[in-house]
Amino acid sequence: MNLRTVNVTRYITPLREGGSLPALAEADDGFKYVVKFRGAGHGTKMLVSELIGSAMATQLGFRVPEIVFINLDEAFGRGEGDEEIQDLLKGSQGLNLGLHYLSGAVTFDPVVTHIDGKTASQIVWMDALLTNVDRTARNTNMLMWHKELWLIDHGASLYFHHSWAGWEKYALSPFVQIKDHVLLPLADRLEEVDAEFKKILTADKIAEIVNLLPDDWLNWGEDGETPQDIRQVYISFLTERLRNSNVFIKEAQHARKVLI
Repeated sequence: MNLRTVNVTRYITPLREGGSLPALAEADDGFKYVVKFRGAGHGTKMLVSELIGSAMATQLGFRVPEIVFINLDEAFGRGEGDEEIQDLLKGSQGLNLGLHYLSGAVTFDPVVTHIDGKTASQIVWMDALLTNVDRTARNTNMLMWHKELWLIDHGASLYFHHSWAGWEKYALSPFVQIKDHVLLPLADRLEEVDAEFKKILTADKIAEIVNLLPDDWLNWGEDGETPQDIRQVYISFLTERLRNSNVFIKEAQHARKVLI
């Protein structure tokens, strides 16, 4: 899997209020992108989550907007009138992450759109693996575009890295937050999906995904860890979690029984 690199040419508009302030921007390839900025609240760790989550979803066969590395020149944004946005752009010079903008897409509504049990199980399984806390009824992070379901916004995944120490414990966690997943009531084929997805997510595939991370994003080593050391933690976390998938599957099944 290779990611293209493009350059921002025009900042169009912020997409929502809040700490991360993603924005719609145009790049030098003529396309519009939703840009996730390295200068936002969680820094490059959010970009790491977004890249790994989006790449893994793509590998598993989900529809995900194309992800690109998106470069922000130091001169960009000097004329921006909003001080908060100007500070964000100044702090985001260099390599950021962009997702192709799906013009005209609408937010997935579980009341309006029916999702079959297999698809629901696949999404729940992946989010439990990634410890993605942000696919709830309040914020589904799914879109309907041309009558097809698309997954977006994986920046809240892999939350273990916000404390970093003790990742081994998080790798074996049951992920109790799965009880809030918008598709959990429909996820009745988790064991079947587990067997299928484990054949796809081999150790080599996990390493291939994690190795997409640029060195420039992996700069928080507290004890002299190199970017490759940090990549290895992500590889080990995902590999160990996958090996012990029964832990998060049982938690999801139990939470589902409570709901239905």
